[in-house]
Amino acid sequence: MDPAESVRMTVRSIRGHKLRSALTVVGVVIGIASVITFATFGASVETEIVGDIETTNAGNVYVFATASGDDDFDRVLQPVFTESDVNRLAATDGVRAALPRGIVRTQSIRHGNQTLARQQVTATRPASFTPSVLVEGRAFESGEDAVVVNEDMARSFDGNLSAGETVTLTTADGEERTLAVVGVVNGTRGELPVSDFARQPRVYVPIEPFYDAVVESPSAGVRQRAYPQVTLVADPRRIPETQSAVQAYLSEESDARSLSADDTDLVARSGSDFVEQISDVIERITRFVTGIAVIALVVGAIGIANVMLVSVTERTREIGIMKAVGARNRDVMQIFLVEAALLGAFGSLLGVPLGLVVGYAATRYAEVTFSLAPLWMGLAVAVGVLVGVLAGLYPAWRAARVDPIDALRHE
Repeated sequence: MDPAESVRMTVRSIRGHKLRSALTVVGVVIGIASVITFATFGASVETEIVGDIETTNAGNVYVFATASGDDDFDRVLQPVFTESDVNRLAATDGVRAALPRGIVRTQSIRHGNQTLARQQVTATRPASFTPSVLVEGRAFESGEDAVVVNEDMARSFDGNLSAGETVTLTTADGEERTLAVVGVVNGTRGELPVSDFARQPRVYVPIEPFYDAVVESPSAGVRQRAYPQVTLVADPRRIPETQSAVQAYLSEESDARSLSADDTDLVARSGSDFVEQISDVIERITRFVTGIAVIALVVGAIGIANVMLVSVTERTREIGIMKAVGARNRDVMQIFLVEAALLGAFGSLLGVPLGLVVGYAATRYAEVTFSLAPLWMGLAVAVGVLVGVLAGLYPAWRAARVDPIDALRHE
């Protein structure tokens, strides 16, 4: 039978049962739209996060400790990098600056009549604050009784916290210190890229005089400050060789190697390393969530199969007439398979734009840049058609097996 004739007969059948066909297509539309929505949102989140890391952390090498066999994000936050290590790392060829970071345990932070619980603040160097990240004010100076807060912390207080005001910081031992707020920032140099996942209120203080974690340096033989993490600002064009040199020092000569447990690895990770890991995590999550959305496609396939079985029953006499005038089994199968495929194709073509609209709305709500997922879009359309064909196989086979004599007697 001419394929064009099969299509004409199929369209005529679909038009003859508009409501039933429309309800069948809705199942496929929901399935396809769900797949496109989750895939698009996943691609948008990945693009946003990866883009931020690549632009703001391109020249950074992150040095920290991690438990052997664990993911890099499950790092051991122990102060093992001494001042001697920091100085040696800063002198590494290709490194422009070394930014150590430490944690100062606290109880709370108060501004005016409002007190917020605060378990810790971050101690760092003034070089962590560049003009590009300052929203207002300036960076603190080493030895200054001052803090810098990020925008989320400033907004946590009624009326917002501004540069020039003061806060009272209660330390872990209960001591209260009144500090000047000298700056508000939208980020810092030196934070691990994974910190961007949790946009939390943050408070920064100068290492001197707030940070007091000290150990005895094996190389210097004196007690020195020690840090859990150091960020090296390096020449972006020389990241691979700089990273290799840093890793060699950590493994062979560093104080941190002597101070760390045997089951601890000292690692130097570049921004690109984090990009690969984060991209992999987001891709896995997207695949999992999108896989759940495929369940809706299965429901749509069941709907198509049900409608096709009903159609075979209703058109038994028509099938008998076609066979009586010379139609072969494969011609009958072709008609019903084309009808099932068309229902799947209609659902796919309607589901794609609906999924894009919902995906776009989700990215606006999450405040991330909208990005397409062309591979998933193509797969969604292909799967929609395939679902229709597979759902129509048994009904088509059943139609082809109808005995023409019995069919002609069917009422």
